[in-house]
Amino acid sequence: MAVLGTLLRNRHAGEHGLAWNLPNLAGGTVFELTSPDFGHEKPLPPVHAAKRAGGADLSPALAWSQAPGRASQLLLVVEDPDAPTSRPFVHCVALLEPALTGLPQDALGASTTVPGVRVLRSGMGRGYLGPAPIKGHGPHRYAFQLFALAEPITSAGRRLPEVAKPRDILAAAANPLGRGRIDCFYERT
Repeated sequence: MAVLGTLLRNRHAGEHGLAWNLPNLAGGTVFELTSPDFGHEKPLPPVHAAKRAGGADLSPALAWSQAPGRASQLLLVVEDPDAPTSRPFVHCVALLEPALTGLPQDALGASTTVPGVRVLRSGMGRGYLGPAPIKGHGPHRYAFQLFALAEPITSAGRRLPEVAKPRDILAAAANPLGRGRIDCFYERT
């Protein structure tokens, strides 16, 4: 598998495709998004990696300052812009109640029962998918992006959010009042 990673080493989706850089999600005030489990631009602890990569697939805990007062919903998107694909790989999409100012560890699992958290489809399945980059591909960046939306997402691509594809959710979100981001890295050698 490390041979495949070496062959694809120069292929990356790129930062330009992240939700953070989409025209409909640009703007708004920037608020702080942090994690007690990792620092910004620091390695992600292995427990948060995918089970097939030796982790436990636990989503990290997150904390943020209060969203702008008029926010009706928060949109959390976790993406890997270093995936050797045409778009960043989506590791998690969730809709959150605007009163929340944090999530405990494992709050983004497919079967979560955390109040105020609606876990949606990701790149494969539902809920948080821990990092599992191809061995030998190099370090991958994981962008945890939180958007405070003025209008809630009630449908996406003519579907309910729970069954919509991640790209339809991102297209349905617009004009954030604010946004926050924290990045981390994970690598399999």
